[in-house]
Amino acid sequence: MIKLSVNINKFATIRNSRGGNNPDVVKAAINAQQFGADGITVHPRPDERHITYNDVKAIKKVITTEFNIEGNPREEKFVQLVLATKPHQVTLVPDAVGQLTSNHGWNTIEHKNYLTETISVFKHAGIRVSIFINPIIEMVEAAALTGTDRIELYTESYAKQFAANKAQAIAPYTAAAIKAQSIGLGINAGHDLDLYNLAYFAQNIPALAEVSIGHALVCDALYMGFENTIQLYKRQIQFS
Repeated sequence: MIKLSVNINKFATIRNSRGGNNPDVVKAAINAQQFGADGITVHPRPDERHITYNDVKAIKKVITTEFNIEGNPREEKFVQLVLATKPHQVTLVPDAVGQLTSNHGWNTIEHKNYLTETISVFKHAGIRVSIFINPIIEMVEAAALTGTDRIELYTESYAKQFAANKAQAIAPYTAAAIKAQSIGLGINAGHDLDLYNLAYFAQNIPALAEVSIGHALVCDALYMGFENTIQLYKRQIQFS
């Protein structure tokens, strides 16, 4: 079964736009869990413009489903947060400071030594590690040499090309997943997956373990309701 991890960053974005605690981000995490999410994802950034470090600590205390923290390990505060909260999974993303949203994966060849050292810190603490990468065979092969447990395929290019030629859009992702599976890497995916393109993606990626979806899911929830939307997304991957 492919798991759906709901990224709740956008709840924090709305809250922070007015101050106060509405919507309540911790309650959003609890509700997502109650409504059927297989996991909760958060991506705190150094400026805490949406999810804050205190949010992460508060969420960890109250949820029982899988907890995934994304972020750039070059920020020492992020590393300390992950080690202190001990989520089930940490996803390492090479974001620049102030970056609006994630827009590229790791160059696992160039940064192999850094990633190897960093990953060992988290694995020593008993935390599963996933690293964000583009669907390039060489990057998948090099990722396996870092000691990571999983890769997360960065799916923006798939989403952008889907309407024009879905077979062409999915091809590099299928190839990357086949390679990852053959060398013992778990496979996650995320970024711009939605109700329009998710089912086709899931059907064509062998051994896909988890999709992390936030922006599109929360936007859909504004129209269709949070509980209903989570169930709609889960139906896209239930065939697996």
